[in-house]
Amino acid sequence: MNKTVAFHTLGCKLNYSETSALSRMLEAEGFEKRAFDDVADVYVINTCSVTENADKECRQLVRRIQRKAPEASVVVTGCYAQLKPQEIAEIDGVDLVLGAAEKFNLVTHLSTIAEGAADRKGAKICSCDIDDVSGFHSSFSVNDRTRTFLKVQDGCDYNCSFCTIPLARGHSRSDSIQGVLNNISELATSGVKEVVLTGINLGDFGKGNDGGKNREDTFYDLIQAVDADAAPGVERFRISSIEPNLLSDEIISFVAGSHRFMPHFHIPLQSGSNKILGLMRRRYKKELYQERVAHIKRLMPHCCIGVDVITGFPGETDEDFKETFDFLHSLDVSYFHVFTYSERTNTLAEEMKPVVPQHIRQQRNKTLRNLSFQKMQYFTESQRGAKRKVLFEHAEKNGTMEGYSDNYIKVQIPFNESYANRIVEWAI
Repeated sequence: MNKTVAFHTLGCKLNYSETSALSRMLEAEGFEKRAFDDVADVYVINTCSVTENADKECRQLVRRIQRKAPEASVVVTGCYAQLKPQEIAEIDGVDLVLGAAEKFNLVTHLSTIAEGAADRKGAKICSCDIDDVSGFHSSFSVNDRTRTFLKVQDGCDYNCSFCTIPLARGHSRSDSIQGVLNNISELATSGVKEVVLTGINLGDFGKGNDGGKNREDTFYDLIQAVDADAAPGVERFRISSIEPNLLSDEIISFVAGSHRFMPHFHIPLQSGSNKILGLMRRRYKKELYQERVAHIKRLMPHCCIGVDVITGFPGETDEDFKETFDFLHSLDVSYFHVFTYSERTNTLAEEMKPVVPQHIRQQRNKTLRNLSFQKMQYFTESQRGAKRKVLFEHAEKNGTMEGYSDNYIKVQIPFNESYANRIVEWAI
């Protein structure tokens, strides 16, 4: 009988796309995929370093596995595995820890732990210095035939004071434009209608596999090529999170004139206070962010704009938070992803004072989430009655189905099989 494998993913859409790629890799080697709650021979946990309780979550998942499948092999990979491999290896029940450079060598490592299982005590660690990580491994999610997340860039050369991603993912590197187009062609054959281009620092696309200066491609070059040359079966593209200093006027203008790129941007802000942005070591001030939003809305008044924001960063006073709240309130944006600041080992922010008490961080988070809800309600109402192109998904939920308009408004209607994975003009 073929061996069975189950996966669990923590964190971002990029992690989900990589887990999907690992799953296909093992299935090609004869493994049968199982749900994580089922009994399997191998369990793979793809971790995140942004998750506040990475250690706690990882331990809970391993305990769940031990209760239902005590003889199974447990593999932990992902950002947390790169940052703290020894800490993970000490979790009872973990057999293999794979860092950033070894994640996509999973098949080889599974055979080695099977061979040496009887003689080994504790987990085997396969990691390396993050500066030695090179090479780009493309990946995409295929769990939903309607929409997929395609990784085109990895790593980050920025040094934000709160972030461990460069330590976990390494330097910025990316696929070639032709590599991206080839992946889109493969996705088109599976019936995918929408591709979301994603990366750790997406706007930094163009650096080669070694993070060097050998390539001269830019993200603007990529979206032009995708718009012109991508397989015709994929009808829609979205740009995932892109830094405001890398979101150029030419990119905005290009999206405004494209029929394939959707009028939807997600632009991290993190704070509406220039003082806090400076402490965070972000590469822009709020005035630039304001200009980007204004330019988008001049060209595309119907465009949906999402925002990342962090509450409770060290040194954030009540006045600083009010400045952020007022700034977000004044912006013509549509929704926020609100993160409560949490300390990260080996970051500059970990030593910054004064520390904002946890209950105040949470209060500020709640305040911004309430504002986000109001913003989305307002944006949706501003589009009420307009006819937008909606891509409906396959899944039936209590007799209904859902889809997203080109400008990212969720539409829910009675289930109609003929609409599944189709783009339909619909009155919002």
